[in-house]
Amino acid sequence: MFISFEGTEGVGKTTLIRKIHEHFQQQGKDVVLTREPGGTPMAEQIRSLLLAVNHDESMSNDTELLLIYAARAQHLQQVIVPALQAGKTVLCDRFTDASFAYQCSGRGLDQTKLNLLNDHFVSHMPNITFWLDAPIETGMARARERGALDRFEQEKVSFFEKVRAGYQTLWEQQPERMKRLDATQTPEQVFAQALSYLV
Repeated sequence: MFISFEGTEGVGKTTLIRKIHEHFQQQGKDVVLTREPGGTPMAEQIRSLLLAVNHDESMSNDTELLLIYAARAQHLQQVIVPALQAGKTVLCDRFTDASFAYQCSGRGLDQTKLNLLNDHFVSHMPNITFWLDAPIETGMARARERGALDRFEQEKVSFFEKVRAGYQTLWEQQPERMKRLDATQTPEQVFAQALSYLV
């Protein structure tokens, strides 16, 4: 099974992933825990480029999208596909839905670019995607509590409202795969919501 976790900043994805990881391990399942952008040494280097705030030049939206897909191609080939072929469960913090929400809905990139990249470089899609949804200010307050904000976290509230709207669109289009979780609830309640879809 391939499960991805989506949402804007500070909605509790990391906490939920850890809880589900522990739950599957207790059931004796072989689980791979990974993230995007990242997941391999090379992809993690690309992640550092994407999140850094101190570049000498501004990163274009196209460059951002292509870097994310360069990391994703490496991640799929080196981690996700081999794990799925070996019968393991993959838990991934963000996947292609994030590219639609952040780069298309948030940045305003043409979705045909995303579709082209998905058609050529994405061989596997999640069986289920958990969208942790919460008001932007709630998530950003949590993100600020964690410390210094990365390049994405420093975006304006209006940007994240567009991102959230992008996730809403995906949820409405693909309800059989994408499951909305109320991320304003406690971590235990969010975990219970997620488990109800995994039974």
